[in-house]
Amino acid sequence: MLAAILNGEEDPEKLADLARGRLRAKIPELRLALAGRVTEHHRFLLRQWLDTLEFLEQSIATFDRRIEEQMRPFQAAVACWMGMPGVDRVIAWTLVAEIGVDMNQFPTAEHLASWACLCPGNNESAGKRKTGRTRRGSVWLRGGLSEAAWAASRKKGSYFKAQYHRLAARRGMKRATIAVAHSLLVTAYYMLKRGVVFADLGDQYFDRLQARQLKRRLATRLEALGFQVVLTPAQPVA
Repeated sequence: MLAAILNGEEDPEKLADLARGRLRAKIPELRLALAGRVTEHHRFLLRQWLDTLEFLEQSIATFDRRIEEQMRPFQAAVACWMGMPGVDRVIAWTLVAEIGVDMNQFPTAEHLASWACLCPGNNESAGKRKTGRTRRGSVWLRGGLSEAAWAASRKKGSYFKAQYHRLAARRGMKRATIAVAHSLLVTAYYMLKRGVVFADLGDQYFDRLQARQLKRRLATRLEALGFQVVLTPAQPVA
């Protein structure tokens, strides 16, 4: 559409018909949005923005190729970490750049999480905890893992999705995201330390782990809604 506008096309019908994918369901709205006056000055400004966008895309592609060359010696670690939900090539590159591939430099996963500042703070006085706020740490590592946590929290059937929603309901979205980022970092540590591939625990992990508490909580919620709850074991299927 933008290329057609630059070439002088002004007919809203023709411009809207250039829509692709999901936008084709919004062609009537596009016709209304594309109806207007476009001057030569508008086209000049649009061309400058598109040229800038093209330059930035080319620069990003150049940097990607350069980083990929530099990451070849660490390809095994990159491929290993990309097996985790939410971790793409760029996030795996970030892990290599920020923490390296030698996990022996960190005695435990907790040491790594503390170094990366992805564990709760420890501000206590007289036995009373004042705050659990994390320290700043590496901006790039924290940002990358937070992005990965956000993506992992939306993967169907994933343990990280269950963890996120379990914590978000009580602690809020931001703290839940940091908690998932912490779990991803710990998982990445053990995967490289032990030389294993990722195996998802599944979104039913917490239900299996705390089946008794879950039954009690669900029964209490139903009783609060006015139901009388009697739990009986299911009969085995013949």
